[in-house]
Amino acid sequence: MATSRKSDEASSSSEPSSSNPMIYDVFLSFRGEDTRNNFTGHLYQTLKDAGIKVFIDENELQRGEIINEELLRAIQGSKISVIIFSRRYADSSWCLEELVKIMECRTTLGQRVVPVFYDVDPSDVRKQSGTFGEAFDLKHGKKDEDIVKRWRAALTDAANLSGWDLKTKADGHEANFIRMLIQEISKFLNNSDLKVADNEIGIGSRMKDIVSLLDVGKRNDVRIVGIWGMGGIGKTTVAKALYNKFHQSFEASSFLADVRQTMQTKGMVSLQEGLLSDISKTSMSELGHVARGVNVIKNRLRCRRVFIVIDDVDHVEQLKELAIERDSFGLGSRVLVTTRDEHLLTQLDVDFTYQAQLMDDEEALNLFTLHAFKNQCPNEEYLTLSRRVVDCCGGLPLALKVLGSFLVGRSTRFWECAIKQMQALPFQEIQERLKISYDDLEYNQKEMFLDISCFFIGQDLDHVKEILDSFDFSPETGIEVLIQRCLVTVNATNKLMMHDLLRDMGRSIVRAKCPENPRKWSRVWHIEDTDEVLRNESECDEIQ
Repeated sequence: MATSRKSDEASSSSEPSSSNPMIYDVFLSFRGEDTRNNFTGHLYQTLKDAGIKVFIDENELQRGEIINEELLRAIQGSKISVIIFSRRYADSSWCLEELVKIMECRTTLGQRVVPVFYDVDPSDVRKQSGTFGEAFDLKHGKKDEDIVKRWRAALTDAANLSGWDLKTKADGHEANFIRMLIQEISKFLNNSDLKVADNEIGIGSRMKDIVSLLDVGKRNDVRIVGIWGMGGIGKTTVAKALYNKFHQSFEASSFLADVRQTMQTKGMVSLQEGLLSDISKTSMSELGHVARGVNVIKNRLRCRRVFIVIDDVDHVEQLKELAIERDSFGLGSRVLVTTRDEHLLTQLDVDFTYQAQLMDDEEALNLFTLHAFKNQCPNEEYLTLSRRVVDCCGGLPLALKVLGSFLVGRSTRFWECAIKQMQALPFQEIQERLKISYDDLEYNQKEMFLDISCFFIGQDLDHVKEILDSFDFSPETGIEVLIQRCLVTVNATNKLMMHDLLRDMGRSIVRAKCPENPRKWSRVWHIEDTDEVLRNESECDEIQ
């Protein structure tokens, strides 16, 4: 669910599939007559020898005016496009159409584009001047004006990118030049993307909504987008996939993972140094203190077009100390923030927010079976048991993955026992992740959360507020905080609701002091426990 905090709305232009598969590492665009039997041929062979999967068009003689589907898929399915500009590159309509598609993929798919200038000056390509421009004008001077304008724009945009000029790099020595270029390509391929499963269930539809909010490459503003939702719902997974999709189309990028935990273990200076190291691609270790770090970040990033992801933030001060403000970045920059706390995004005054959604039944079953059966199709007995496990998870990806991995290779009898245990007690690994949000609450807010988890799920919100107000809990503000932190929700009929796993976590917290003795609990909710407590009121001092 997406929400705008500004008056303008994100554009709704169509996007290619966010799950577009990467078929090749490198796509080579070149003018065969100029370079096939020399530079391009040598580059292609050296890329192959380095274990890099590269596409080269072997059917140049059969080329027409329109790019065929196979070539289009190769362009779209490559992580990097290397454009080898040579003297006669621009007199080929095919090369120019290829270039247009490559630049489109840079904008829409975040593809990395590397221009190489072979025996041609970059400024001649940029301005379509010199012998390069003469070849262009001679060949295309009488063609459709709109087509020519599109080609010129693509040439200018490509030449404006940070590129490789044979005349200035490696002293014009071709073999050294190719070696240096391949080192750079290998470094990018090995280090750039974050690990996200190619077959991650449901990620495509969730990315699509956020892609439209980020609006990369279409508007030259500085835009901050927030993703919020309960723990384990998949905020970080989507953020990683978005980073992989877009970071290549920015001057620099950074993904600061698990900010909450890093703050506790290493501190803010470590986060600041990590951000600066990512942006500058050099080690940063001399900041010393937070205030200096803020100034350095602003000075280094103010004129740069960057893509930054700040993952799992729990205090707005963390963002301020990372200089996450619109005037800290160059035009066209994008910042993505993930958090469990919606109010934090309000404090930051983000442009748009997206509430992460639970999985529907089909997505949940697919994700669970993927982890429980490793792409194998379960038989009917296991499929029935799988549906029962999925019911226990309530569409929460974390729970589906943890339980799927736990049950892989187990007997049906083991599954039956595990399901009974899940229904009685929350799985520890899942509970620990969910409990982070509870631990961050103030005392009265914790008490309200426990009361709701034990007694008030499905009750009228106004009625619950009256009861909690009688305990001086300030429910008006307290319940608002619980809603903002995704611990409770209010449905269309004003009923207070809670995810089943959060309910179980709350009740587990109540039981933790003495699991087998309800008399030691602060609250009792099962009729059997209540009956036992009322029959024997001794040793019931803990019960509120």
